[in-house]
Amino acid sequence: MATYEPITPDRLEQMCADVAELHSGIHIMAIDGADAARPVDLAERVATRLTTRGRAAAVVSTADFLRPASLRLEYGHTDTESYRAIWFDHDALRREVIEAVRDHGRWLPRLWNAPRDRSFRDAPRPAAADQVILIAGPLLLGSGLDVDTTIALLMSEGALRRHTPPGMAWTIPALLAGAEDAPRADIDVRYDHPDRPAIRMRRRAG
Repeated sequence: MATYEPITPDRLEQMCADVAELHSGIHIMAIDGADAARPVDLAERVATRLTTRGRAAAVVSTADFLRPASLRLEYGHTDTESYRAIWFDHDALRREVIEAVRDHGRWLPRLWNAPRDRSFRDAPRPAAADQVILIAGPLLLGSGLDVDTTIALLMSEGALRRHTPPGMAWTIPALLAGAEDAPRADIDVRYDHPDRPAIRMRRRAG
């Protein structure tokens, strides 16, 4: 059985920042978690820690890289398979963020304004030589995105049902299936109680 080490939220943030700082140059970190786990909030706190240490850091939310409504809702407003396979524009994240920052030294912070169902029309941002980009949101693990470090905020079905708004409860089966099929993250975080997380780190060969 997997062993998890209890830590404090402050220590979790510090550890994520420490992992990013182990690497020089461009570093891309994915923080995977259901909206109920508030992965963007954790990413923002980690980015703040990095910037106070003098490292350039920015957060990209997958909520700003959704596909247009005509594609997301083609099979209805509550289709779980669509949520898992169609809603998030991983191709755009790959092209406009990951490959752009590595190959061209710039990235697009936001792409699609879902409430207005139109482009944000943001200009690409220039990257620092030691830029850290934290991509945060649901269903990142298993998406095929080529990131440097992965962190998974894991929640049980009970916790998801307690913390997911009723109008989005239909996404829970997709989130659970995605977590079941996803590869193991570099850092797995038991996150049923965000004030009392516990972690398990993957040991790499070599």
